[in-house]
Amino acid sequence: MTAISLGPSPVRRDALARRIRLLVAATITCNVIEAVVAITAGIRASSTALIGLGLDSVIEVSLAAAVVWRFSAAGHAVREAREQRTLRITAISFFALAAYVTVDAVRALTGTGAAERSVPGIVLAALSLAVMPFLSAAQRRAGHELGSASAVADSRQTLLCTCLSAVLLAGLVLNAALGWSWADPVAALVIAAIAIKEGRDAWQGKGCCAAPTAAMPAQRQEADACGCRPGWDCCN
Repeated sequence: MTAISLGPSPVRRDALARRIRLLVAATITCNVIEAVVAITAGIRASSTALIGLGLDSVIEVSLAAAVVWRFSAAGHAVREAREQRTLRITAISFFALAAYVTVDAVRALTGTGAAERSVPGIVLAALSLAVMPFLSAAQRRAGHELGSASAVADSRQTLLCTCLSAVLLAGLVLNAALGWSWADPVAALVIAAIAIKEGRDAWQGKGCCAAPTAAMPAQRQEADACGCRPGWDCCN
């Protein structure tokens, strides 16, 4: 019978943990800047989508800090407990973001307020699209190999930031070029829908964990859906 790897060696795990901490530090730095610029520009332009991106960046900073907190723990049991707390905090943050953005977007669509053009917002969204995918991919690979659901969740949040930036950019450009002020709250509602999905995934603890035995076909299919490498299963 072919032996199934139970995961990386202790030395490799330490290296992966260090890599994740460095990637998280870079993510925190980018998101602090993004949050300040997005929220400031969003308030000035009355842009729900832009404020939503800024609040998402705040959530990303909180989650990234929680991941650092998780990897600073000594002992497997403590790390696992912190893992679950991190995922719960992530999910609640996503749901709160979705609720705020939805209410404000509906308010804008009903004529309470219209978003103005925002050149800083367009520049910010474009820069986010250029940077965030690389950070997300690097952390996701390390999180999968290490079997950390919280690291994978953080990488998903970074990828979510990329998706939100794309939606935001479309809404801001349409508003600036064609005067379609409704494009901003519509973009915000898309952001809310994505946030709800990510919150649900985080609450369920979707990620990758080492499989102690060979996975059955159905389990293997589920693990493939999570993007887990051979020898690993989805964490739930």
